[in-house]
Amino acid sequence: MSATSHDPGAKLPRRKFNKLVSNPVFEDYSLRYAPKSFRTWSQYAVFSAALGGIAYLADQAIGGSLAVQFGFTNAFWGIIAAAVIIFLTGIPIAYYCAKYNVDVDLLTRGAGFGYLGSTITSVIYASFTFIFFALEGSIMAQAFNLYFGIPLPIGYAIGSLMIIPLVTFGMTLLSKLQVWTQPLWLLLLFAPPVAVLMEDPNAVSNWVNFAGASPSGDSFNPLLFGSAAGIALSLIAQIGEQADYLRFMPDKTKKSSFGWWLAVLGAGPGWVILGAAKQLMGSFFASVAVTHGTKLAQANEPIQMYHAGFTYIFGAGFAAITVATFFVILSQIKINVTNAYSGSLSWSNFFSRLLHVHPGRVIYIFFNVGISLTMMELNMFSVLGHILGFYSNVAVAWIGAVTADLVINKPILKLSPSYIEFKRAHLYNFNPVGFGAMVIASIISVLAFFHLFGDYAAAYSAFIALGVSFIASPIIAILTKGKYYVARETCYHAGVKHDTMSCASCGFEYEAQDMTGCPFHKGNICSLCCSLDSDCHDQCKKPHADPVLSFGTPADLSR
Repeated sequence: MSATSHDPGAKLPRRKFNKLVSNPVFEDYSLRYAPKSFRTWSQYAVFSAALGGIAYLADQAIGGSLAVQFGFTNAFWGIIAAAVIIFLTGIPIAYYCAKYNVDVDLLTRGAGFGYLGSTITSVIYASFTFIFFALEGSIMAQAFNLYFGIPLPIGYAIGSLMIIPLVTFGMTLLSKLQVWTQPLWLLLLFAPPVAVLMEDPNAVSNWVNFAGASPSGDSFNPLLFGSAAGIALSLIAQIGEQADYLRFMPDKTKKSSFGWWLAVLGAGPGWVILGAAKQLMGSFFASVAVTHGTKLAQANEPIQMYHAGFTYIFGAGFAAITVATFFVILSQIKINVTNAYSGSLSWSNFFSRLLHVHPGRVIYIFFNVGISLTMMELNMFSVLGHILGFYSNVAVAWIGAVTADLVINKPILKLSPSYIEFKRAHLYNFNPVGFGAMVIASIISVLAFFHLFGDYAAAYSAFIALGVSFIASPIIAILTKGKYYVARETCYHAGVKHDTMSCASCGFEYEAQDMTGCPFHKGNICSLCCSLDSDCHDQCKKPHADPVLSFGTPADLSR
């Protein structure tokens, strides 16, 4: 049936979802606004779950790699510079995701990219999840290899497959897993460095003077600093995984305002405070591991780091390697359930818009894990720096464009809507503001990364990506006068009403924020059915369209 042949008086067949999609425990409203009825976790529970999501040891591996490759001084300042940028860009993203209860993909749609324009960012974000799943899985396999003697290829498979059943149940299980394991994880995280500092008076001086494999690693080098910061900036997309938790934040009230802000900042951009500390810890443990006889090429492996660290507590025996292995496995489980979960959300968003099909978030867990496992088997850990250095250019360009829209185009220029509009029925397919800024910045920075503009531009390519995207976004918004943000006016602002309505397409009940009027279905339709409809041909956005609206007006429902 096509939109042009649809009989206005005929009843369209009702859309049917499979059991995976219609089960909120499995699905977690993966392509939708997170409704108030589902957001039953406390601010503390959301904060704790989000904090558990950064329990990964990739920070230590990255920090160790930077120290080995560039020396302590350049690694230290590179980590600090990247952390400041990540924190500042993460604040507005965390706030808007928590306030409007949307993930980073839905946020991107309404922050300058358009409905289809944000599909490319879904791939960028999905790439982040499977790159880091592969990195974390490699770290777990290294622990399996050292402790159990399991060959790395088999360890990769074990570490990947054991995550799938844990992540199937979504936020319901993830929140419990993160909260229950948090105290033990924090104890095991900080005990080794404290023990090393207490037992070895030369540990800090050895760290500060650690030159790694670089001839000039014992002093500040602008080129090495820029390269180190660029690799560390690859973690900027982590705010997307934090947003996957932040969208379940309860509504902010006058009574809960302080605690709400504290949880949002802590669970959002605050992740990088602990993340930077862990990277510095990794560079510290790399020097400790080398002091204990570990080869320089293996000093960036977390299992080697923590084996050396726990020997200061338990001695050089069975207990140290056992506790170190347990800690590595626990950490990797805590983070890879988040990587697999977030990746499934991104792929769901991507394929639902391109193919108008949604088999369920759970299906894409297997797809994301499969890509990660392939990367592990190809030994991506050995080329970690190159992969992250290249990836950071595109990720930084994306986040820079979104941040510019949230902090400049919305509140200052007022060319972008003050709220987050994420529904297909109200968005242009492409908005040149964010999409154009990201593409321009990505092309320029990637060319710089490959030394087209010289060594300094190559070292600072990620900074170029950030600067170009942040400047280009408001310029394009001014040139286009913001006319590509909203294709037709919405009849309410997201986050203002919690009454439920029945979808004319699937028949399920959804809160008002997830609904829109549809002339094709002659009634209100939910955002997912709107995304999946391939027969309507965007009737609602055509001239003289008369969408059926059965709930209020902007004046009735605005804050």
